[in-house]
This record gives sequence, structure tokens and C-alpha cells, in this order.
Amino acid sequence: MTGCGRGRQEGSDVMARFTAELWDDEISGSYRAVLAHPFITGLTDGSLPEPAFSYYVVQDVLFLHRYAQALAILAGRAPDPASAAMFTRHAAGVAEELELHDGLLRDLGIDPAAATAAEPAPVTLAYTSYLLAIVHGGSYAEGVGAVLPCYWIYQKVGTHLTGRGSPNPRYQRWIEAYAGDDYGADVQAVLAEADRLGTDLPAAERALTRRHVRVTSRYEWMFWDAAYQQQGWPRPEGEPPAG
Repeated sequence: MTGCGRGRQEGSDVMARFTAELWDDEISGSYRAVLAHPFITGLTDGSLPEPAFSYYVVQDVLFLHRYAQALAILAGRAPDPASAAMFTRHAAGVAEELELHDGLLRDLGIDPAAATAAEPAPVTLAYTSYLLAIVHGGSYAEGVGAVLPCYWIYQKVGTHLTGRGSPNPRYQRWIEAYAGDDYGADVQAVLAEADRLGTDLPAAERALTRRHVRVTSRYEWMFWDAAYQQQGWPRPEGEPPAG
């Protein structure tokens, strides 16, 4: 994503409370579980099996295409030009992430076109369907809450892993991509937007926004776990093989 460190200063003492509340109550437990997951620890010590990483990269390509759609929808629903411009830039910036993924796929011997045409795994489909449902059907604030954990958890994970590094050059490239200053600026901009919205959210909308943050934080952990397990679709008894 492209860097865009916009933010607003008015009422900063009040604004800071909403994202702190979200982190402490809705995100931190999932984040700790992500850091302890063998997918993440395997990135840094090099023990992560390559097929699990390949699965992750392919599914993340599919995720990012739909995530960009969600950000573009948020841009269209934003209440002011600055917020609309921010999410428009971020949606366009997904193309940069996809370039990183294309390079990783080629290194892994996978055709990027084949990855784009792959079937979404159950968690990928569930997560992206949830995101799109909220940005379409919820309020603007609910949509910001739904997309926030992907920004924030990825940035936190990347920063945490930077000091550890990885003996595997592919894994190291991934770590560096999500700990960069540009990505950090994007995250700070979205946090500022969430804090601004949190100053006067009605109680019911605030509760829904918190719920979406909690749900998509859990989906973040589930996405890593699905990659580590290389989860596929269960086949009901009697269903013919795919293809």
C-alpha cells in the first residue's frame, strides 16, 4: 500500500481512547495467538514448510483482490474527500502487495495467473465475504472497523518479526514488506480515522463496530492457521472429485 500519513488532531485525548479500547478488548488476544502460531514462529526460524507458505501466498492473492474491493467501497461511502482519497489510495496500493506476491509465487514455482484463478479456501471465502457484507450493508464506521485488524495486525506482526529476521530469503522478503515505513503510515492513517469516528458514535453503532473488529481479528488468526494446516474444502460423502 502507498504511504499516506494523514490524521486529525482535534480532540486527540478523546480520540486516542477508541483504538486503545479496540486493541485491548477486541484485538490483542487474537494478536497474541497469531504471534504464538507455528506459522509465524516458523517464518523466523525457517521451519515453516514451504507448501504451507505457498498455500498462504496463493490464498492471500485471492484475499487481496477482494480486500481492495472492500477498500474501494469504503472510499465511495466516506463522509469527506480526505477519507475518500485515503481509502482510494489504499485500494490502488494493493497492486503493490500483489507484485510482491507475484515475485514470491514465481520463486515458489507457481504461475501467478493460476493463483488468481485458484479456488478460495473456506476461511478465505468466509473472511472476504464478511468484509464485503459489512462495507456494503453496515455503516461507514462499521466498515472501517471491519478492515482495521488486517491493517493493524499485519503491521504489528511485521514489526515484531523484523528484529528476528528469517534464514529463508522468501520469508525475509515477506517480513520486510509489512514492517516498512510506508505501510506503517497507512496504518496510522486508518487508526486516526477510527479514532475520529469513535468520538461520537452512537452506542449501538459503537457496539457493532467493536463486534466487527473482534470478528475480523479472529479471522486473521484463522487465516494463518488455515495456511499452516493447508485446509481445503471438506467433501460430502458421495460428492464426485473436483474437476
